[in-house]
Amino acid sequence: MHQQHGRCLCGSVHFTISAPAVATRVCWCRDCQHIASNGTVNLIVPTSAIEITGALSEYVKTAASGNLINCRFCPKCGSHLFATSSARPQFTGVRVGNLDQPSEIQPGMNIWTESAPSWACLNQLLEQVQQQPAPPPPLTVKVSE
Repeated sequence: MHQQHGRCLCGSVHFTISAPAVATRVCWCRDCQHIASNGTVNLIVPTSAIEITGALSEYVKTAASGNLINCRFCPKCGSHLFATSSARPQFTGVRVGNLDQPSEIQPGMNIWTESAPSWACLNQLLEQVQQQPAPPPPLTVKVSE
């Protein structure tokens, strides 16, 4: 299986993703705009498929939906790396800009487009979703016989 590797800006935190993404989205919510001064590209992967080395700090915030969003970042350089929602803890959003090979990723949709600034460069070839899209399909576990 192909793995994805990444790190924070200063290299204090490294991570490996050992499962394929269930979705890849360009997010234009106001929180992502605060993080990046732009939209952010996020891989949605099984939380259990991420191996992290190095210390992380976290910030927990209540989203407009009422869900708690756990944002994790490098305490040294401040690079925002991961976000997990209390509604779907089995999935984690990984900021694609922190991957060693971000060009290998192709987003599938733009989300929260109603929050995008008028100057946003939205890829018109991608599906446009005004707010939060439907959640990824449930994870299935194959049981050996």
